[in-house]
Amino acid sequence: MTSESKPAHFLQNIIREDLAQGRVSQLTTRFPPEPNGYLHIGHAKSICLNFGLAKEFGGQCNLRFDDTNPAKEDVEYVESIKRDVEWLGFEWAGEAKYTSDYFDQLHQWAIHLIKEGKAYVCDLSGEEAREYRGTLKAPGKNSPYRDRSVEENLDLFARMTAGEFDEGSCSLRAKIDMAAANINLRDPIIYRIKKMAHHQTGDKWCVYPSYDFAHGQSDAIEGISHSICTLEFEDHKPLYDWFIENLPVPARPRQYEFARLHLNYTVVSKRKLKQLVDEGFVDGWDDPRMPTISGLRRRGVTPASIRQFCEMIGVTRADSTVDVGMLEYAIRDDLDKNAPRAMCVMEPLKVTLTNYPEGQQEMLSAPGHPVRDDLPARELPFTKTVYIEQEDFREEANKKYKRLVLGKKVRLRNAYVIQADEVIKNEAGEIVELLCSVDLDTLGKDPADGVKPKGVIHWVSADNNVDCEVRLYDRLFNDESPDVGDKNFLESVNPDNLKILSGCKAEVGLAQAQVGQGYQFERNGYFCRDSKYGSAEKPVFNRTIGLRDSFAKEQDN
Repeated sequence: MTSESKPAHFLQNIIREDLAQGRVSQLTTRFPPEPNGYLHIGHAKSICLNFGLAKEFGGQCNLRFDDTNPAKEDVEYVESIKRDVEWLGFEWAGEAKYTSDYFDQLHQWAIHLIKEGKAYVCDLSGEEAREYRGTLKAPGKNSPYRDRSVEENLDLFARMTAGEFDEGSCSLRAKIDMAAANINLRDPIIYRIKKMAHHQTGDKWCVYPSYDFAHGQSDAIEGISHSICTLEFEDHKPLYDWFIENLPVPARPRQYEFARLHLNYTVVSKRKLKQLVDEGFVDGWDDPRMPTISGLRRRGVTPASIRQFCEMIGVTRADSTVDVGMLEYAIRDDLDKNAPRAMCVMEPLKVTLTNYPEGQQEMLSAPGHPVRDDLPARELPFTKTVYIEQEDFREEANKKYKRLVLGKKVRLRNAYVIQADEVIKNEAGEIVELLCSVDLDTLGKDPADGVKPKGVIHWVSADNNVDCEVRLYDRLFNDESPDVGDKNFLESVNPDNLKILSGCKAEVGLAQAQVGQGYQFERNGYFCRDSKYGSAEKPVFNRTIGLRDSFAKEQDN
């Protein structure tokens, strides 16, 4: 089913109705990440949704960094988020925006609430404030500082802003209702003291707005028509609306919630992802095993496959867990259609073609893709010695084995038919070389005797190839739900999530392989040249994904 023929989801229906009824003249959405970590696959759903809706309805989507907590934020995260959004194929309206751009206005609106008798400076400690807040079953009780006069609150807030008080000694709270059933309305903090520099505003401020206070007002300043967020913010919606209704904001955005992405065999908590990085389970935020967008990109996943995946899973308000197999299907589907083919021998076994002329090299042609004529053909040097996979030869085998067997024939892909005549072993009894004969009359045709070879195997020239390292990545977790309940997600880390193979031999064309370009290593899977490791002389290739789901087979055995 194409995206055009799929039934509209609830957000499309809301937007279409709002535009038709004139409630809004233009759709304006935003993607508002906090720059406190790298984006992950869950964020990709939100990115595709917000930017996709803006494009569908002729509107615009802002990229805004909700940077209200300098203690956890960094310019590194800001730049990585920009790269990820662009890589996914989206363009934000105008310059990237920051909540910190609006700190002056937000501060004035905090003063407005004080003057209206709707905010007060509270001296309760964090622990005391939690005690006064009550529980989901019991109402809270008023702070002893709740009834301070407007004049005293204005003076105290000015002194907070001037840096007279220590961190944690006081905060500015909205005066709403300590008995509210929704605990978010129980006099939430709207400003707190943090004496640290901000990555955008430097040392200008020592008080910073809370996320809940800043978020809706930033939407209003930017004229956001539809503030689209995930379901965990549904309980915050009454507070979002309270601020909009009680402040002289220039617009009235409305919040709509959708179900976030839950993916099995995956962890997408920023805190837990950071723990994996900090404790050395992975090699940084962009490690190819990570579910971060930068990790997926480095692994060789395409932006088109991520967009396809987000289209496949749809948009609803019902929480559910998506099978990671859907993501893997989208990745395979895109690479199968678009990845050029190549050959790489992972565990080489030397084959000497005894009847092939010494010193001769001929260039054979192989298609760049089985059905894509626009992808150029490859030139493969063929020489007296070649490499095949160790697992592609057996001295004896049953009829189900479709590769090279002593005394039998097999075709080298896009080349000749060969026969295994003799095995050479070392002192330990290990096979180190095969002596084979080649039928030079079988290029592009069957042997004259009419006996077809049992199988086709890949190969590379032993004299003219690319020496490379191959990294076989697998799922990071072997538990379907690694962080559900009281589980320690680190105990579910798959011990076989990475296998590094050195001394691999690839066809010569892969010396020019570009970072980001996916290849199908025929019979082995899909691979991409690594952007972090390797050299021009010895590249590193990461396995993006296998040709089929071998992980599921292992789990079933």
